[in-house]
Amino acid sequence: MLGEGIIKGLMETARNFAGSYVSKERLTTVQYPEERVAPAENARVFPFLVYDGPEWLSGLRCVACQICEKECPPKCIYIDKSADKKPDAVGKPQNYPTRFDIDISVCMSCQICVEVCPFEAIKMDTKFELATDDRFGGLLLDREQLAKSNEYFHQIHPTEATEIDDRMAAERAAAEAKAKAAAEAAAAKAAAAKAAPPAGTPAAPAAAAPKDAAPKDTAPKDGGKD
Repeated sequence: MLGEGIIKGLMETARNFAGSYVSKERLTTVQYPEERVAPAENARVFPFLVYDGPEWLSGLRCVACQICEKECPPKCIYIDKSADKKPDAVGKPQNYPTRFDIDISVCMSCQICVEVCPFEAIKMDTKFELATDDRFGGLLLDREQLAKSNEYFHQIHPTEATEIDDRMAAERAAAEAKAKAAAEAAAAKAAAAKAAPPAGTPAAPAAAAPKDAAPKDTAPKDGGKD
């Protein structure tokens, strides 16, 4: 029938319009900002940096590998890598970003920076109320403004954060077990080397077997008197 699709579409629109007055599920309009709808777990706005522990500077997962800076399509990420290393949240020496800025006036929220990060250091935030009257400096976020705790990550993306924590804990446990096994093997090797005699030391001579005593000759020698 000609126009059947248009009629079905209009009927669906009419159903939603009428239902919005009587059905709670269809009451999608909220009186913002007095009323707010919690964003979906998979919502994404702009990136932020994850840190572990109580202190953001020492707990940043970012090691300034600069992969996200290189892969960013609009080139809105700016990173300077440190010349030295410092212990991360688990005590492992790592490089760190002395500068990590994101220009959110250019960011297109594509999430490519999240997908390419091998350290789970950058994730997408759900905060969207970022309007400012400072067009340039106010929209250029530095590393301190971008840093947010792993607890915050759990609040906005609980499923993903839990999966990442479990995987990182398993990897850390495997690395510790490997290091422990290597240390035990090295200790066993050192103990074996200590117990072995030093190279070049002559072996002790074997004790000579005692010779049987020759029997005494009691026969008279030649020339003896009869």
